[in-house]
Amino acid sequence: MKVHLDCYPCFVRQTIIALRLGTKDDKQRENILKQIINSIVNYDTSKTPAHATTFLHRDIRNLLGRDPFRDIKTEYNQLALGLYPFLKERVEKSPDPLWTAVRLAIAGNVIDFGIFTSVDIEGTVERALTTHITVDDYAVFKDEILEAEEILYLLDNAGEIVFDRILIETLAMLGKKVTAVVKGLAIINDSTIEDARETKLTDICNVIDNGSDAVGTILEWASNDFRNVFSRAGLVVSKGQGNFETLLGSEKRIFFLFQSKCDVVSKELGLSKGSMLLKKS
Repeated sequence: MKVHLDCYPCFVRQTIIALRLGTKDDKQRENILKQIINSIVNYDTSKTPAHATTFLHRDIRNLLGRDPFRDIKTEYNQLALGLYPFLKERVEKSPDPLWTAVRLAIAGNVIDFGIFTSVDIEGTVERALTTHITVDDYAVFKDEILEAEEILYLLDNAGEIVFDRILIETLAMLGKKVTAVVKGLAIINDSTIEDARETKLTDICNVIDNGSDAVGTILEWASNDFRNVFSRAGLVVSKGQGNFETLLGSEKRIFFLFQSKCDVVSKELGLSKGSMLLKKS
């Protein structure tokens, strides 16, 4: 999956979202936006959109001198933690807790402030529990989960990490040893070790970082330690569109859980925007 013409308006939109979160100085916003627009023309279009977006947000952080998403990450971690008892009860009372936990994890993927400026979490939860999943490999997923002893779980966004915690707890109840993976450094609103601690995920399972600030999982930019863990993993659960873009075509046994949030990815998959997917690689 390569950068498409339709990616460019999204690059600009993401920049504006980050600048509105990062500074109240309109002149600074304008100056940085102009610099970013000049930089965009030099991005490598032969790589995935996630590669280009990584450079985009590195540039934004450097020019701002701060992480523009830090505060909103904490806000949505706390908001999701407030929903945790309700979500957990839905899973525990379900005839198939794994099925419900998977759907909630996909619902949580709507929390993405690199793309959206606001999200309706509770409405998304209800839709995820009642709406048809466009690509639904749950039967195969359940079979392979039950057979696996260890699972590598690639996390995506802050806030969403609470939904992942519920799925990971459900996997642990099935006797599975789960290692969750966060980003090594700040990138958009992706989860880092601070988010894992804030949401108590570190109390539930082993949490490691991938040594990278890349969008998705770009293996050549990850640490040697993470690459070794990834290469040994028998089964991988991958959250989010960025991980899908960067790991699509991998020979690993991967299940992708995400919502198709952009026109380019949706078109590539032949699906409508907003489709929910539980897709085996």
